[in-house]
Amino acid sequence: MSVKINTLELENVKRIRAVQLTPAANGLTIIGGNNNQGKTSVLDAICWLLGGNKYQPSNAQREGALTEPMLRCTLSNGLVVERKGKNASLKVIDPQGNRAGQKLLDGFLSELALDLPKFMQASDREKADTLLRIIGVGEQLVQMEQEEKRLYDQRTAIGQIQQQKAKFAAELPRWEELPNEPVSAAELIAQQQEILARNGQRQQWQHEMQSIDIAIQNITSEIQRTERQLADLRAQLDEFQEKAASAHKTPEELQLESTAELEQSIADIDRVNAKIRDNQRKAAAEQEASEYKNQYDGLTDQIEKIRADRRTLLNGANLPLPGLSVESGRLLYQGKAWDCMSGSEQLRVAVAIVRCLNPECGFVLLDKLEQMDMQTLADFWKWLEANGLQAIATRVSTGDECSIIIEDGWAQNAPAPVPYQPATGYVPGWNKTKEG
Repeated sequence: MSVKINTLELENVKRIRAVQLTPAANGLTIIGGNNNQGKTSVLDAICWLLGGNKYQPSNAQREGALTEPMLRCTLSNGLVVERKGKNASLKVIDPQGNRAGQKLLDGFLSELALDLPKFMQASDREKADTLLRIIGVGEQLVQMEQEEKRLYDQRTAIGQIQQQKAKFAAELPRWEELPNEPVSAAELIAQQQEILARNGQRQQWQHEMQSIDIAIQNITSEIQRTERQLADLRAQLDEFQEKAASAHKTPEELQLESTAELEQSIADIDRVNAKIRDNQRKAAAEQEASEYKNQYDGLTDQIEKIRADRRTLLNGANLPLPGLSVESGRLLYQGKAWDCMSGSEQLRVAVAIVRCLNPECGFVLLDKLEQMDMQTLADFWKWLEANGLQAIATRVSTGDECSIIIEDGWAQNAPAPVPYQPATGYVPGWNKTKEG
């Protein structure tokens, strides 16, 4: 059962002359009044009474007071806590008869419940660390965030390279209707030499034909002139006719082939190959850019998985308040960072987290609650009641929402608060029955 403040009596502390207060067990107890009347002195006195000498004001005794400060409260666990006399020494009375002192109080008090601004003024990292310490997933989340940052930095670098590669590839020219590989000049020259060799052979055949034709003519003349050598000449004739048969070619076979096209190809080879190399460079640059794009997409998938794992980890944790999370070392509520939350949202987050730091402490002190309008105040009160929390707060106001009004250090006629009624909603008015 969490410990709460049942009654409070204060005299001659800071600006306070005399104040008696019976806080509501759940919800808000608002100490109202104008500025410089002693409202905050009530909260400071509670801190000193319960929190120890480290909270003692430098000028604890009210200026002009003839008697020393007196502070007394009863707690819901039965303890009676007092500070009075010249040294304002602590006295804790335990109805069970156990030895009691500051150590006993520290066992169920939450330092931040007494000093909520300490949490609210902490850095984003410190607030996040506090939450993670409560839910017990701090080390896992830190590892996830470190891995996410490593992958994010790696992806950023790869993305920059990929963009550079893609831009470089886009600026390179592309030539159409060309082979994928550069043309070899040696191959073209070899083809030219083969044609020239065939042409040389055809020319040789032509010369041979001319010689054979002359020989036939001479032999024929010889045959006509002399019959004596007819047998020999006929033999020679047969021989030369056989040769003539093998040496004769068709006109198509004797037609010389042109090397003009190959000569032009050889002349153009440097220009063609330059274009082919352009195409190769462009294709290689596009391929490289595509590979970096694939790496970038892969890292994006890994980052998203880590973020999903982190959400799962936080969703599975017992959070002090629905909607709380931690991202990049910052505490978020409903997706908003601390400096983007409204004042009432900051208070709700702070109270919920502080409550979880020590569930045995059932109360929290809140200063300067005038930042809330009446509707927001009603919602906050309802939330406190639903969570069984006692909040003692100050507000620059003399309205009906105040439990007591402090004027020049005195508690004016202090009406009892009307509790929140679910059927009708928050009732800002108060029971006007005056206390003596």
